Amino acid sequence: MTYAFDPEITPWLTMLPSGPFADFRELRAMGEAAVRAGLPSYEPDIPITTRDITVPGPEGAPDVMVRVYAPAERDGLLPGLLYIHGGGFIMGSVEQFDAQATRIAAEVGTVVVSVEYRLAPEHPFPAGLEDCYAALEWTAKSASELGIDPGRLGIAGESAGGGLAAAVTLLARDRGGPALCFQYLGVAELDDRLRTPSMRDYDDVPLWNSRSSKVSWDCYLGEGRRGTAEVSPYAAPARAQDLSGLPPAFVTACQYDAFRDEDVDYAQRLSHADVPTELALYPGVLHGGIIPESTTGQRILTDTLAALRRGLGVRGG
Repeated sequence: MTYAFDPEITPWLTMLPSGPFADFRELRAMGEAAVRAGLPSYEPDIPITTRDITVPGPEGAPDVMVRVYAPAERDGLLPGLLYIHGGGFIMGSVEQFDAQATRIAAEVGTVVVSVEYRLAPEHPFPAGLEDCYAALEWTAKSASELGIDPGRLGIAGESAGGGLAAAVTLLARDRGGPALCFQYLGVAELDDRLRTPSMRDYDDVPLWNSRSSKVSWDCYLGEGRRGTAEVSPYAAPARAQDLSGLPPAFVTACQYDAFRDEDVDYAQRLSHADVPTELALYPGVLHGGIIPESTTGQRILTDTLAALRRGLGVRGG
């Protein structure tokens, strides 16, 4: 197909992978190659402290490593944000998303707890989800120690991390767990059924497409389960029937992203369930608006930080 990509990103398109990927190992190797090539750096304007902590994991499972970011100088309690990295459930790490977490801590003015959850297929659903939920419980219980205002605890994730953030939010409601004030769902991976028009059409766009999504879901759920009635809404939040009682949401979607329609639909359903919801749909760009140097990439970043400030009740946001 021919796509009306944003002209600012077209010089980058030939440098982005497009598959098809034989299996998760190729996708994971792609992510590792990006790390070796050098991740985007970020130097905060204010001092940020970071420390790695091992926290109790789910019952019967290993402990979970989290990296805690916080402004070194503070006046009173700060909001807290559980941050869940992306990577299609099969790749990614706290280290790979270190710059983004640091930026959020510095520019939003919040304590960020970034989770090193277990990856599929070695650890399929619900391993990664339960790791993230355990990290949320620890964050809420440790609010005083971390300097977090317990009434301003939010969650954020991007791509598969956005899907995990949506699922943790559902779990927190259904288990009577920690109260969340806000959920940021960035280009979230939400629906294993792969039936939306954007998922059907975008099988050849660079970076991430419907073929990548099949590999991702098969790893996360196990072979043969994708699209069946066996799949839990905590694995694929688009399947959740009841979205009432969830915290306010900010949802992003990109025009040439296979996840576009499931993100738009989830935002609409949240709104219909009386959940205060904002939806930002960015034209002409790929999954995540991936080119930060572009005008749209900068707009996505600005919108993200502003949404987090609003959602976490940061004055001036």
